[in-house]
Amino acid sequence: MERVVAIVGATGAAGRAASAAFAATGAKLGLIGTNTRRLRALAAQLGLADGGWHPGVADVGTSAGARRAIASVTDALGPVDVLLYLVGGWTGGSPATQVRVSDFDRMLRQHLYGTLHSVQVVVPGMIERGWGRVMAISTPLASEPGPRGGGYVAAKAAQEALIRTLARDLAGSGVTANLIVVRTIDAKHERTTEPSTKNASWTTPEEIADVMVMLASDAARTINGARIPLFGR
Repeated sequence: MERVVAIVGATGAAGRAASAAFAATGAKLGLIGTNTRRLRALAAQLGLADGGWHPGVADVGTSAGARRAIASVTDALGPVDVLLYLVGGWTGGSPATQVRVSDFDRMLRQHLYGTLHSVQVVVPGMIERGWGRVMAISTPLASEPGPRGGGYVAAKAAQEALIRTLARDLAGSGVTANLIVVRTIDAKHERTTEPSTKNASWTTPEEIADVMVMLASDAARTINGARIPLFGR
């Protein structure tokens, strides 16, 4: 069956790799972001044909933005079968006694509220159809925070709690929700070109994409609420 895959944060390193990997499976892609030019450039780079992809342009950090972006995709391609939330962004470096509330607000909007709004738009239809996949990228810091994590660590912990709670809500529905956990996304493939003890546990975008394709398969239907570590080196 030809799946419709909505990739929120499509022009980031993980999003670009996921777009390429799912395009190779024959899926239709909803490329979601805030910059139309960059989304169209990605589609051109991947050689996506008209009718095989559609841009959803909006800030999904708001409910209205998420609805607008995803409605644009579903109107063009059909209902979303797979939702990938790959929006990046980091604000940290200050101890908790000094961190600004605005930093928390920014991170919560990117990581928690964007995920929540996207899920609330897409998942009810998945439940109705009896099939769907939701995935997000997380960090080991969400469960084992270090110092000076600021709003980023708090927001990623909240995002994890949301996805894992969602997984429990979805039990037995045919829809799954899972997390892929990475320390650092090795966008420049430094682990290969300049190997070191620092980057030995980094994860390439392609490795992340391969796991997402696996989780989107029918064979992965019993994997739900998992927190899959991809930093085992």
